[in-house]
Formats: sequence, structure tokens, C-alpha cells
Amino acid sequence: MPPMTRLVSALLFLLVTGLLVAPASQAGAPPGLDAEAARGASPVHRGAEPAVSPRKTESADQPGRASLQSTPLPPSPPAFSWRRIAAEQDTAVGAASPAPAQGTTGGSTVLDWDSGAGRSYLIPGIELPSFLVLLNLYDRSFLHTKTQEGSSTYDSNPSTIWQHLRKQNWTFDRDPFNVNQIGHPYQGATMYGIARSAGLNFWESLIYSNLGSFTWEMAGETSRPSINDLITTGNSGSLLGEALFRMSQLVLQEDAPRPDAWHEAGAALLSPPTGFNRWAFGEWFKPIFPSHDPALFWRTRLGASVSGNGRQAAVLDFQMSYGLPGKPGYTYRRPFDYFDFQIGGLSEAQNPISYVLLRGLLVGRDYHVGENYRGIWGIYGGYDYLSPTNFRVSTTALSLGTTGQYWMAPAIALQGTVLGGFGFGAAGKTPVDLGMRDYHYGATPQVLLALRMLFANRAALELIGRGYYVSGTGSDDAEGYEQIARINTGFTVRVFRRHGIGLQFVESLRYAHYGSLPRSKQADGTISLVYTFLGDSHLGAVEWRDLGSR
Repeated sequence: MPPMTRLVSALLFLLVTGLLVAPASQAGAPPGLDAEAARGASPVHRGAEPAVSPRKTESADQPGRASLQSTPLPPSPPAFSWRRIAAEQDTAVGAASPAPAQGTTGGSTVLDWDSGAGRSYLIPGIELPSFLVLLNLYDRSFLHTKTQEGSSTYDSNPSTIWQHLRKQNWTFDRDPFNVNQIGHPYQGATMYGIARSAGLNFWESLIYSNLGSFTWEMAGETSRPSINDLITTGNSGSLLGEALFRMSQLVLQEDAPRPDAWHEAGAALLSPPTGFNRWAFGEWFKPIFPSHDPALFWRTRLGASVSGNGRQAAVLDFQMSYGLPGKPGYTYRRPFDYFDFQIGGLSEAQNPISYVLLRGLLVGRDYHVGENYRGIWGIYGGYDYLSPTNFRVSTTALSLGTTGQYWMAPAIALQGTVLGGFGFGAAGKTPVDLGMRDYHYGATPQVLLALRMLFANRAALELIGRGYYVSGTGSDDAEGYEQIARINTGFTVRVFRRHGIGLQFVESLRYAHYGSLPRSKQADGTISLVYTFLGDSHLGAVEWRDLGSR
């Protein structure tokens, strides 16, 4: 299903479900939350000393877990600030009036992210099937000409539902690559966000997303249920949904304790279910998710690219690294307390999204070696979508690896990630016409090496290598396989404050073999010149050293 269809369906879901459930929910919602109860930690970057310093005290709900209280400190210029802290007058007001315990207001319960008080299993249990029903109704109305296996795809009824439940006749579908590898993960991210924004944790929301995916395969379409859709929708969607949820909370924290309409709209754009639940249920889901002040790096780039065959295109991309290792006091107790998210687009109608790359630490811990190295290691979840002009690859995987930073010299830092894992992927060429699939599914071992050298606050040099082997195991073509590699090198120079320029070269290689067909070799290389807007002037370096050792 085209991504635009998913987006329009999501908007229909927000409107209709809000009209159905919002009045009753708001009637029983708490009367009002004190401004300080919803105050989120300002996303101050590493090394900066905020005007309000968090002081740790033990939480009554979870002994041994720290909660934050505000203690005024003399202001100092933020050396590594991601965004400026709120105005001093807001800080003074917050410091003067102590906040009530989150989770209570006026004797009523609201969401408390730390203890779980106020979370709801019922709300997503109503919203998720409502979303799927509206999605099916939209598809029936606007995509009714689409047919597979001799019947209208979306005209499901009790008979087709029972047939799917009874036979469980699973297959690999024939939808276009971008529908299966972009559209379905975004649908899964929406279902995940429905549960996550109602206060459920990562694992609980993952279950809801997978249940929604299974429900759609059984009841949303008349065609045979799809193995690949079940995997990508529920699992890739959950990884994508958590990253979007975390970024939406950062947007809200920038204007805490009461985000204005612009910040609410920005958060809703990133995570529509989050915006909907915050609007529909009043104060119940207003508390902002505690980020615990992660070390952040983000950038946006805009420029032009030219390929080896002379093809030209405008390029736009965004990257955020969340929870970079080395931030004093920051821990990795929750899934995605570290993640790296990248998305890029081209000015090409047939290939507008050139890549979506996401990896996040699911289970792991931090470690250090000597005074100059800090790192994390553990099990990472990953969702990759790469679409050069001539071929494409996408995977959902679990990997074992590490991410770290090493101070090579007083002003030179090396950041890197090494991962090796196993997942389920798809690769090949993709015709536009429906029913003409020319790509290959299978179990996919993969590796990643990402290095980034930072030269003080002036320049950054990057080298990233990725490798995928899409095997015939577990696929609909056991005799085929694909080997794909992608090398990315880039150099960025900060020119003034947070403004810079960058030069990037990307080479993608594909080697494929299918049964008796001739072996296929393809290459796609592009070079890009871009304007870069940086999240801070220090290019993402995390500082933990004493002044005397720098």
C-alpha cells in the first residue's frame, strides 16, 4: 500500500477515533496537572552546565531509581548545547515552586513514565482495531481497483477472515518494494505509537504492533497472508516507532513544561499517535517521557548530487544520534536509550526516499577503557532501507556489537560502531507495475563499520561500510542470493556557528545470482555537495575528561 495511503488513513483514524472516545475520556480525566509535574529534562548537550542542575533523590515508586529535582545554579555558557535552555525567568519560576509527584494531580492519577502508574492497556486496545477498520474502509473506497488472485484485495468479510484463520496459508506477496519495505514499517510504527503513547513500555508496545500486523493479515485483505509483511510491519515498525516517539518527546521537552502549539504540532508530525493521545485525553497523557538528558548529535543537509552516469538530483537528509556514550551519569537501562537514525531523499518521482537507516541498543550496558575511551555494547535492533537508482535492499535484524568514542588527542575524537548480525531481508530490482516483483527475500547476515573522526569543533571525517548477504534460506527462491555492499565517505567543515558545508561520496555494489539466470553485477556511485545545519557547534563530541587532562 502506498505510503501516502497510510498517512491519509492515519489522519482519518485520528479524526474519527477522537470523536468517538475523546469526550468520554476527557470527562473522567484529571482536572489539571501542575505545570511542574510535566516538566521534562531540557535536552542540554554534553559538557554544558544548565541553569537548573538535576539533583538525584530516590523515587518512592521504585527504590533505588533516581528522580530529578531542580536546584538553581549560576548560569554558564553552554559549550555543547543542542538547543538553548529556556529563558531564565521560566527557570526562576520553576525553581520557586516545588513540583508535585508525577502521577498525581488533584487526587487523580495521570501517567507516570517511571512507575507505570496511569498507563492504559485498554486505550490502545480500542484505538488499534479502530485504526485498522478505518484503514480498510479507506482502501476499499480509494484502492478498490487493485486486485490479486481474482478478488478485490480489501473487500474482506467474515468468510475471508475465517478462511485465513483456518487455513493459515502464508506466502510471500508481490507488492512493490517500497510498499513492503517502507509502507508496512510505517504502518507498524503507527500501531506501535498507539500503545507507546498510552504509557506502555517498548516490549509491550512491540506486542501490540505485532498483534495489529497479524490482525491485518487475517482481516484487512482478501489475499493470502504475507510472511514478509508480518515481519516488517510489526518488528521494523516497532523499531521505527520507538525512534520517532523518542524524537517527538525531545521536541516537547524544548518547550516544557507546557509546550506551545508549534511544539505540539512538531511532535505530532514525528509521531501522530502521540499527538493524538495528548490531544484526545487531556492531562492523562500530557507528562513528557523522561529522556534523562542524553548526549545528542543531529544535523540536516541540503544540496545536490550527480551520479556516475550524469544523473543529477537535489538531496535532503537528516540524522540524529541519541544517547552517545560518555555522558556522565547517563545509563542504558531501557531499549533505545542509544539509537542512530538517518533518512535521506532525492528529487526523483520514482525514488523519493533513498535511504532509512536505524539501529538502536535493545539490551546492553556501558563500559570504559582507561581515561580516554567510553563505550556501550550489547544487542542492537536494526532496520535498513537502501534504494540506489539501480537496485534496493532492506533488512530487519538483530546484531551484536559496540559503539564508543576515543579521545585520540586533546581536541581529536574518534567515534565508531561495529555490528555483526542476522535478520530477514529483501534485495533486487523493483519494477513499478504491481505483480511484477523482481526482488528476493531471505535470511540475511549483515555487518556494519561506522567511523567518524572529529577535529575539535571545526571538521568531521566519516567512513561507513555496510554489507548484506540475502540468502535463499527462508525465502520463495531458494536458488537465489544477493551480495550488496555500500561505502559512504564524507567530510564536513563547520564554517560559522552551526552552519557548514560538506562533500560526500557513496558507492553501492550488487552481485546477484538466481538459478539458471545470468549473474548480475551493478554499481551506483554518487557525489554530493551539501549545506549542513548542525545541532551544535562541536559536531557531536562527548566530553567527560577533567579540564587538566584535555
